[in-house]
Amino acid sequence: MGRNTRKRRSSMATKAIAASAALALGGGGLIWANFYASAHESNNKGWNQTKSAAASQAATISCPDVGQKLTNVPAQARNDVSGELSNLDRQITEAYQRLATTRDAQARDASFVQNSILQPLQDRRKNIFDRIRLEITRVGGTAPADLDTLINCTATPASQTNAGGGQANNGGQANNGGQANNGQTANPSQSAPANNGGQANTGGQTGNGGQAGNGPNAADFVDITKVQANVPAKPRKTGQASTGTFTTRCGVNANGNHNTDNVIVAPGVTNGAHHLHDYVGNQSNDAFANNDKFAAAETTCQNQQDKSSYYWPVIRLQNGTQDFDQNNDGGGKEGNVGKILVAKQAQIKFVGSPTSKVTAMPEFLRIITGDAKTTTNGLANANAHWSCTGFENKVQLTTQYPICPKGSSVVRTFAFQSCWDGQNIDSANHRTHVAFADANGNCANGFKAIPQLTMRLVYDVPAPVIQNGQVKNPYAVDGFPEQLHKAATDHDDFINVMSAAQNTKLANCINRGQRCQ
Repeated sequence: MGRNTRKRRSSMATKAIAASAALALGGGGLIWANFYASAHESNNKGWNQTKSAAASQAATISCPDVGQKLTNVPAQARNDVSGELSNLDRQITEAYQRLATTRDAQARDASFVQNSILQPLQDRRKNIFDRIRLEITRVGGTAPADLDTLINCTATPASQTNAGGGQANNGGQANNGGQANNGQTANPSQSAPANNGGQANTGGQTGNGGQAGNGPNAADFVDITKVQANVPAKPRKTGQASTGTFTTRCGVNANGNHNTDNVIVAPGVTNGAHHLHDYVGNQSNDAFANNDKFAAAETTCQNQQDKSSYYWPVIRLQNGTQDFDQNNDGGGKEGNVGKILVAKQAQIKFVGSPTSKVTAMPEFLRIITGDAKTTTNGLANANAHWSCTGFENKVQLTTQYPICPKGSSVVRTFAFQSCWDGQNIDSANHRTHVAFADANGNCANGFKAIPQLTMRLVYDVPAPVIQNGQVKNPYAVDGFPEQLHKAATDHDDFINVMSAAQNTKLANCINRGQRCQ
């Protein structure tokens, strides 16, 4: 692993955020970052501010997501580059925390955020960019010529943020190419303008900024009974369709296997995800796991031939309580607060293609679906699908959380990319080796159809209550602190740890139209 991948937050920064959180929440959380904001006055760094007295607003740090741009990193440099990308995430988290602990200074000095937070952050990012170039070029690769255009960051008033990274959705659909409901195409989103202002407090009654001051807010929720049906029809099946299914039963993580690592995007980096994951299946997934460790691991799957790792960010109920990680990195220190909810059902199923037979997946294939940074990146890679039992075939939401009627449960659905380039088990940006099928169910650009992983997680969640523009007892998915716990940031990860023989058996089952497990 590269020399910079295990750096930890300075003790001063940790103590500062912990002290402020203790004052605000009794321990384990971020507080509001307040500043005077106006969309009409800005400098060349994108920091919007005004000298007139205005209502206090919550702010977040927005930096370009560098990892998505690095599509041609040589394999020999990927671990080191991943470490540097993790350092960029750590820097953004620290800058966000500084926003949360300097509100008085921001109110006194209109240039404080630019001079004391953004400019130092950009200087540190420049150093990381230089190291990324070095890691790529030293093994004969070519770094993107426009890398430096991604250095500058902005501090964005909450009134200018929404789930689409600045895109006004207003009930439109997120065109993400994803599929939901076990092969049923569903790219919907419902959105209302976000407003993260307000005051955070405890006891389950929260302002628009959530229990930790960084979301969710009232506009992040919608009564699902008031949303029009938006699930499109499935692609038409041809005579070559692979119609079987393979179900693997791996539990709901009742044993509490959690960590804040992500070995796919940040191998060797503790707290590389900056939020907590549920793990089912493979029980040895952490930042330092390699393929040998995965292959030798125990699994929670009933089919012991499936040692694959299935993992997703936890959901928390923000009712004023805290959980075991309230004082931990990736937990309360980074705005991921509240009671962790365990899914009551976790259905994991592989399905076929409506237009062709499927090719067996390669062992150790890695796939990430969705985008944990849609608040920054926009919805291009969003693949979140939220609904309620009894509504799944009618309504799927991308940019809002559903408020379900009495007797109905919250459902998170994922449908992974089902087209593979036929060569690589991963790619530099963890996306380009796999792709979604087109609207007709076909794989393009020479990609091959593989069994499509679909997941359905069901939760008993007390229905949030919206009153006077505030939300009581909200729930939210864990995420990077600056992503404001938006529904669109939901994502899911998969590492295929099945033998070649088991992968062939799975593909044959689907191609023959059988129902296997």
